[in-house]
Amino acid sequence: MIEARRLRKEIQIPKGVEVTLGEKLTVKKGKYVISKKLSYPTIELKKEEDKLVIIPKLFTKKEKKIINTFKSHLKWMLEGVEEPFVYQVKICSSHFPMNVIIEGKKIIVKNFLGEKVPRKTEIVENVEVKIDGEIISITSPDKEAAGQTAANCERCTRITNRDRRVFQDGLWIIKKAERNI
Repeated sequence: MIEARRLRKEIQIPKGVEVTLGEKLTVKKGKYVISKKLSYPTIELKKEEDKLVIIPKLFTKKEKKIINTFKSHLKWMLEGVEEPFVYQVKICSSHFPMNVIIEGKKIIVKNFLGEKVPRKTEIVENVEVKIDGEIISITSPDKEAAGQTAANCERCTRITNRDRRVFQDGLWIIKKAERNI
Protein backbone atom coordinates (compact mmCIF):
# COMPACT_ATOMS: atom_id res chain seq x y z
CA MET A 1 0.00 0.00 0.00
CA ILE A 2 2.96 2.32 0.60
CA GLU A 3 3.90 1.95 -3.08
CA ALA A 4 0.40 3.00 -4.16
CA ARG A 5 0.58 6.27 -2.23
CA ARG A 6 3.99 7.06 -3.70
CA LEU A 7 2.93 6.52 -7.31
CA ARG A 8 -0.46 8.23 -6.95
CA LYS A 9 -0.16 11.77 -8.36
CA GLU A 10 -2.53 14.66 -7.69
CA ILE A 11 -2.74 17.83 -9.76
CA GLN A 12 -4.59 20.88 -8.47
CA ILE A 13 -7.17 22.33 -10.88
CA PRO A 14 -7.01 26.17 -10.91
CA LYS A 15 -10.17 28.16 -10.19
CA GLY A 16 -12.28 28.90 -13.26
CA VAL A 17 -10.95 25.93 -15.23
CA GLU A 18 -13.45 23.24 -16.26
CA VAL A 19 -12.16 19.68 -16.57
CA THR A 20 -14.30 16.87 -18.00
CA LEU A 21 -13.30 13.23 -18.23
CA GLY A 22 -14.69 10.98 -20.92
CA GLU A 23 -13.16 9.29 -23.90
CA LYS A 24 -10.98 12.39 -24.08
CA LEU A 25 -9.87 14.67 -21.28
CA THR A 26 -11.13 18.20 -21.96
CA VAL A 27 -9.79 21.32 -20.24
CA LYS A 28 -11.66 24.58 -20.80
CA LYS A 29 -11.40 28.17 -19.64
CA GLY A 30 -12.95 31.05 -21.51
CA LYS A 31 -12.26 30.76 -25.24
CA TYR A 32 -9.47 28.19 -24.81
CA VAL A 33 -10.32 24.49 -25.06
CA ILE A 34 -7.88 21.57 -25.18
CA SER A 35 -8.93 17.95 -25.68
CA LYS A 36 -6.50 15.08 -25.46
CA LYS A 37 -6.83 11.32 -25.24
CA LEU A 38 -4.76 10.14 -22.30
CA SER A 39 -5.22 6.43 -21.80
CA TYR A 40 -3.15 3.49 -20.69
CA PRO A 41 -4.54 0.09 -19.66
CA THR A 42 -3.04 0.04 -16.15
CA ILE A 43 -3.51 3.72 -15.27
CA GLU A 44 -6.74 5.42 -14.24
CA LEU A 45 -7.58 9.14 -14.31
CA LYS A 46 -10.13 10.47 -11.81
CA LYS A 47 -11.47 13.87 -10.86
CA GLU A 48 -11.85 14.38 -7.11
CA GLU A 49 -13.30 17.80 -6.14
CA ASP A 50 -10.67 20.30 -7.37
CA LYS A 51 -7.95 17.76 -8.17
CA LEU A 52 -7.06 15.42 -11.01
CA VAL A 53 -5.75 12.12 -9.68
CA ILE A 54 -3.60 9.61 -11.58
CA ILE A 55 -3.87 6.14 -10.04
CA PRO A 56 -1.83 3.09 -11.16
CA LYS A 57 -3.18 -0.47 -11.04
CA LEU A 58 0.32 -1.96 -11.26
CA PHE A 59 3.44 -0.60 -9.59
CA THR A 60 6.28 -1.04 -12.07
CA LYS A 61 8.88 1.30 -13.54
CA LYS A 62 6.87 1.55 -16.76
CA GLU A 63 3.76 2.75 -14.88
CA LYS A 64 5.88 5.34 -13.07
CA LYS A 65 7.16 6.69 -16.40
CA ILE A 66 3.66 6.84 -17.88
CA ILE A 67 2.29 8.55 -14.75
CA ASN A 68 4.95 11.27 -14.93
CA THR A 69 4.24 11.74 -18.65
CA PHE A 70 0.51 12.11 -17.94
CA LYS A 71 1.30 14.57 -15.15
CA SER A 72 3.36 16.75 -17.52
CA HIS A 73 0.64 16.71 -20.19
CA LEU A 74 -2.02 17.65 -17.63
CA LYS A 75 0.06 20.51 -16.23
CA TRP A 76 0.68 21.86 -19.75
CA MET A 77 -3.03 21.67 -20.51
CA LEU A 78 -3.97 23.50 -17.30
CA GLU A 79 -1.28 26.16 -17.88
CA GLY A 80 -2.20 26.58 -21.55
CA VAL A 81 -5.84 27.49 -20.89
CA GLU A 82 -4.65 30.06 -18.31
CA GLU A 83 -2.11 31.69 -20.65
CA PRO A 84 -1.33 30.34 -24.14
CA PHE A 85 2.14 29.14 -25.14
CA VAL A 86 4.10 31.32 -27.59
CA TYR A 87 6.87 30.24 -29.98
CA GLN A 88 8.76 32.68 -32.21
CA VAL A 89 10.31 31.81 -35.55
CA LYS A 90 12.65 34.17 -37.42
CA ILE A 91 12.74 34.53 -41.21
CA CYS A 92 16.42 34.61 -42.25
CA SER A 93 17.34 35.31 -45.88
CA SER A 94 20.79 36.46 -46.93
CA HIS A 95 21.10 35.01 -50.46
CA PHE A 96 17.65 35.63 -51.95
CA PRO A 97 14.77 37.76 -50.64
CA MET A 98 12.26 35.30 -49.19
CA ASN A 99 8.51 35.92 -48.99
CA VAL A 100 6.47 34.17 -46.26
CA ILE A 101 2.66 34.34 -46.26
CA ILE A 102 -0.24 32.60 -44.53
CA GLU A 103 -3.01 31.13 -46.69
CA GLY A 104 -5.74 29.42 -44.72
CA LYS A 105 -4.11 26.64 -42.69
CA LYS A 106 -0.78 26.74 -44.55
CA ILE A 107 2.40 28.77 -44.32
CA ILE A 108 3.88 29.36 -47.78
CA VAL A 109 7.55 30.26 -48.33
CA LYS A 110 8.21 31.78 -51.78
CA ASN A 111 11.60 32.32 -53.46
CA PHE A 112 13.55 30.26 -50.90
CA LEU A 113 17.13 30.17 -52.29
CA GLY A 114 15.70 31.25 -55.66
CA GLU A 115 13.45 28.19 -56.03
CA LYS A 116 10.53 28.56 -58.42
CA VAL A 117 8.18 26.20 -56.57
CA PRO A 118 7.02 27.58 -53.18
CA ARG A 119 7.51 25.46 -50.07
CA LYS A 120 4.44 24.83 -47.92
CA THR A 121 3.84 23.64 -44.37
CA GLU A 122 0.75 22.90 -42.31
CA ILE A 123 -0.53 24.91 -39.35
CA VAL A 124 -1.73 22.46 -36.71
CA GLU A 125 -5.34 22.78 -35.48
CA ASN A 126 -5.97 25.17 -32.54
CA VAL A 127 -2.91 27.33 -33.39
CA GLU A 128 -2.83 31.03 -34.26
CA VAL A 129 0.01 32.30 -36.47
CA LYS A 130 0.95 35.96 -37.09
CA ILE A 131 3.75 37.39 -39.22
CA ASP A 132 5.24 40.68 -38.02
CA GLY A 133 8.16 41.75 -40.22
CA GLU A 134 10.70 38.94 -39.99
CA ILE A 135 9.22 37.33 -36.85
CA ILE A 136 6.50 34.67 -36.99
CA SER A 137 4.57 34.33 -33.70
CA ILE A 138 2.91 30.98 -33.06
CA THR A 139 0.37 30.97 -30.21
CA SER A 140 -1.72 28.11 -28.82
CA PRO A 141 -3.08 26.87 -25.49
CA ASP A 142 -1.79 23.42 -26.53
CA LYS A 143 2.00 23.32 -26.10
CA GLU A 144 2.41 20.32 -28.41
CA ALA A 145 0.45 21.96 -31.25
CA ALA A 146 2.42 25.23 -30.99
CA GLY A 147 5.73 23.36 -30.88
CA GLN A 148 4.80 21.13 -33.82
CA THR A 149 3.81 24.14 -35.95
CA ALA A 150 7.15 25.85 -35.14
CA ALA A 151 9.02 22.63 -36.00
CA ASN A 152 7.06 22.34 -39.27
CA CYS A 153 8.19 25.86 -40.21
CA GLU A 154 11.84 25.05 -39.50
CA ARG A 155 11.65 21.69 -41.31
CA CYS A 156 9.99 23.23 -44.38
CA THR A 157 13.15 25.22 -45.19
CA ARG A 158 15.63 22.42 -44.56
CA ILE A 159 18.61 22.52 -46.95
CA THR A 160 20.48 19.44 -48.17
CA ASN A 161 23.77 19.18 -50.08
CA ARG A 162 24.96 22.64 -49.01
CA ASP A 163 27.19 23.89 -46.24
CA ARG A 164 24.93 24.94 -43.30
CA ARG A 165 27.60 27.37 -42.10
CA VAL A 166 27.33 29.35 -45.35
CA PHE A 167 23.69 28.85 -46.36
CA GLN A 168 21.88 29.91 -43.20
CA ASP A 169 18.70 30.96 -44.97
CA GLY A 170 15.43 29.60 -43.68
CA LEU A 171 12.95 29.76 -40.84
CA TRP A 172 14.54 29.27 -37.41
CA ILE A 173 12.96 28.86 -33.97
CA ILE A 174 14.38 31.65 -31.80
CA LYS A 175 12.07 31.44 -28.76
CA LYS A 176 10.34 28.42 -27.30
CA ALA A 177 7.52 28.35 -24.76
CA GLU A 178 9.10 28.80 -21.34
CA ARG A 179 7.19 27.51 -18.35
CA ASN A 180 8.01 25.62 -15.18
CA ILE A 181 6.48 22.18 -14.87
